[in-house]
Amino acid sequence: MKPFQSIKFWVMSTLICIVGYAVSCTKNDQVIIPDSGTGSTTLVSVKTTTPPVIDGVVDAMWSNATKLSIVPTVPDPGNGLFTGYNGQTYPATIRSMYDDKNIYFLLEYADADKSVYVATWYFDPSANVAGKTGWAQEPTSKTFDANGVLTRDGFGEDKFAMLWNVDNSTPKFITQTCYATCHVFIPYLDYSVTPAVMKSNSNSGNHYTNGASEKIDMWWAHLSRDLVFGQMDDNYQDWAGGPAVTNLTGGSGNGRHVDDLVVTGASATWPFAPTYTTAAAQGASNNRQTLKLDGTGASVTVPMWIMPNATNYYYVLAKDTLAGGKAAKITGVSSTGVLTYNGGTIDPNVGTDYQRAGNPVTGGDGPKCFPSYIASPLIGGRADISCQAVYTGSGWVIEYTRALKTADVLKQDIDFTGLQDQPFGLAIWNKSNNQHGIQPNLLLTFKK
Repeated sequence: MKPFQSIKFWVMSTLICIVGYAVSCTKNDQVIIPDSGTGSTTLVSVKTTTPPVIDGVVDAMWSNATKLSIVPTVPDPGNGLFTGYNGQTYPATIRSMYDDKNIYFLLEYADADKSVYVATWYFDPSANVAGKTGWAQEPTSKTFDANGVLTRDGFGEDKFAMLWNVDNSTPKFITQTCYATCHVFIPYLDYSVTPAVMKSNSNSGNHYTNGASEKIDMWWAHLSRDLVFGQMDDNYQDWAGGPAVTNLTGGSGNGRHVDDLVVTGASATWPFAPTYTTAAAQGASNNRQTLKLDGTGASVTVPMWIMPNATNYYYVLAKDTLAGGKAAKITGVSSTGVLTYNGGTIDPNVGTDYQRAGNPVTGGDGPKCFPSYIASPLIGGRADISCQAVYTGSGWVIEYTRALKTADVLKQDIDFTGLQDQPFGLAIWNKSNNQHGIQPNLLLTFKK
């Protein structure tokens, strides 16, 4: 199963550059400067003979690389999607080094909370009424009532992403960086009705390029599930079938895909979306399933795998769900919320270990609440980037590296071997699933 497939692909419809149609870049020329420096938009990668250890600890050789200071800021796209986050800033610094084989990055930024508990499963006794269950998942972003009052803090994760122009294939990327693929609020012809009618796009849109040969390399780091295996997810963006698809789907012709996937055709029915090859099982998958109350009643959604008696854990390893593994599969749920698994039961009504804890708006969850995902390592083209991060108590120190040139033959990865200037954009998420600060119009240059 693809990791968080439905959430992830929708989330990235607003990735990094949601204000692309409201803002344009004025930087047309690539200018090499001697240092990154304060106030610069250029990241200078310096040559090193000794590579840093990718462990989230700042090795001494990083002092040779000048910090580029950036301030990713959460924009207001005007549709309420980023409510509660608009205008937030996430000041950060980034450094880079390279050698004959690899390029290295060090990203540092302040963060008051280490957010790795994503959409945690908890039990709400008051919601366990006839025909329903009290088992639910925390929201991945802040929720508000009709008056705009915060009702629950978000349980998203800390993340960051970078976008690169593959082989300079996307002309607009040179001057707009990540704005070049942001397609937001585009009116579309709705062919689901006869006759087709033009509709506005009030709250959707996705990333796709503007030509069949245009591709963008996307690096995406989830500072919870990916770090379990020391990885960063390598994705790409493409044409998504072009106007014949994107015009019909209202901008939902999503051009975001994990590496190694290629177009195989198009669906035969509306909305005629392009079809792609299927990714091998890897990464994170949703830890949920549908069961019937007391075996025959209403269908409800509950966790699928748990670690019996474990506390404060935020993922289940896929290998532990196999025969002989440490995880147990939930096989039944009663009308009172009691979960059954091979070897025992869990009654969430006894004590508060499986319930929300502390302040109902900003509090956390009990120590035995369940994780929302099953974790497995990335493979193939998705596993090109190694990444490790350390939360210091006040922020993140993140190191990541990739080969200057990968084994990619599908034109889905950026090639650094020519040591040419490369425009890029960077985004940071702070305990949220969708809302993110953006820093477009950056330039990587190599100090030779």
